[in-house]
Amino acid sequence: MEILAFGVQSDEKPLIEKAFAGHHEVRCLDVFLNEDTAPIAAGYEIVSSSVNATLNNRVLQTLAAGGTQLIAQRSTGFNNIDLQVAERLGLTVARVSSYSPYSVAEFAWTLAMAVNRRIVRASNRTRDFDFRLDGLMGRDLRGRTVGVLGTGKIGEAFTRIAHGFGMNLLGWDVARNPACVELGMTYVEKDELFAEADLISLHVPLLPATQHIIGADALRMMKDDAILVNSSRGGLIDTEALVAELRAGRFTGVGLDVYEAEAGLFFLDKSLEVVEDDTLARLVTFPNVVVTSHQAYYTVDAVGQIIDTTVRNVLDYRAGRRSENVLVPAAPKS
Repeated sequence: MEILAFGVQSDEKPLIEKAFAGHHEVRCLDVFLNEDTAPIAAGYEIVSSSVNATLNNRVLQTLAAGGTQLIAQRSTGFNNIDLQVAERLGLTVARVSSYSPYSVAEFAWTLAMAVNRRIVRASNRTRDFDFRLDGLMGRDLRGRTVGVLGTGKIGEAFTRIAHGFGMNLLGWDVARNPACVELGMTYVEKDELFAEADLISLHVPLLPATQHIIGADALRMMKDDAILVNSSRGGLIDTEALVAELRAGRFTGVGLDVYEAEAGLFFLDKSLEVVEDDTLARLVTFPNVVVTSHQAYYTVDAVGQIIDTTVRNVLDYRAGRRSENVLVPAAPKS
């Protein structure tokens, strides 16, 4: 059986082909799965999608009509998949429920340090042999307060690094993580975290309850010199509200690895095109903002784990086994 994998980056292709060797053949495409590309999957029982795939009603119907029975998504997030439609069509949907939390946590700190110490501006200057220090002053993080929204595996990894910096730890989540409490974290309400934290990092999933968790009101509560980092999902931040605050001269720095309208942009080369997204175009002009293209997870360790889990999901499907990675069909209610 041949598996069709959409949205495969050049670095991923040899890893995917090696992981599936001896099990199934795999055809790797660099195009993303969406309404335009879904017809390519006709005749493929198993399709693997990437995090930026669009799996709405029309795409899922096209896949089902073409004979697809399993969608194995190579990501933890699944907000891009209409699970109700998939269930109605009789499709099985699986994801990667977890992978290296250190990849994302370490990258979140990379963004935080980059904006704090003005690394991008400094690098651009020295390329032009401008070695002045004007405008490059950062600040020590030791003794300052970090606010972590979401203290699951990634949030905990981020917190351990913050503890190593000697920071005061504030956290918010629906449930407390005992490991974070042991590190000295104090759990508070969101409003207190927004008001007290010098650095805020987002590690919650994108759900209806967390959509724009960082909106206009939350942004106004934050310190004028706060640092904001998002390496989770773009929809957690109201980007237009963020741009308005940045235009007012607020925040020491903002590091974003995700963007709420990134579909159709991130992972693609748009350098020779006119980008019509005025909000993104304005966002990247601020000197205190660093935007990267959803690469926090992109380490050989994390990607390797994602691919290995995807292979297991395919093998489990072929053997009729169920695991915690299966989203559809839903687990039977007790």
